[in-house]
Amino acid sequence: FMPLTVGGGLRTVEDMRRMLLSGADKVSINTAAVAEPQLIARAADRFGSQCVVVAIDAKRVPDSNPPSWRVHTYGGSVAETLDAITWAQMAAALGAGEILLTSMDADGHRAGYDIELTAAVSTSVPVPVIASGGAGSHKDLYNALTYGKADAVLAASIFHYEETRIADAKAYLAAHGVAVRL
Repeated sequence: FMPLTVGGGLRTVEDMRRMLLSGADKVSINTAAVAEPQLIARAADRFGSQCVVVAIDAKRVPDSNPPSWRVHTYGGSVAETLDAITWAQMAAALGAGEILLTSMDADGHRAGYDIELTAAVSTSVPVPVIASGGAGSHKDLYNALTYGKADAVLAASIFHYEETRIADAKAYLAAHGVAVRL
């Protein structure tokens, strides 16, 4: 079973309901949740936390010590004042069942996930975290799951150019001790 998550442009509980009635298993919200955090709670109350994914697009704050990341909305075009770790914690407390965490710094570069960001969020929330942005090799997937402590990984570009296959990635992870369905 692979759950289908639908996101993008969902602004209301009614928008989410329509997607679920159309066959989605989960819904993903980002900008609308930042604009109105109680939307997370209303959706979780109506459909259950297992159904609500909060997507976080995060970008590292330059020269921050300790490192910090800012939340971005509207497809990454608007920098918010929210700290990504704090927002992930708030989202989980409001009822998010999963966090889809995208490193805007790593996304599309195929040079590996932002392990520091992934670990910081994964260890600060009680819900599963899906690492996104940066996968370029099987080892990158492994590193996000192992060192980044992600519960799952999202990868796209690594498969787009037929440099590797999903089956090969799963075999690599299994050979390195990661429990995957082969």
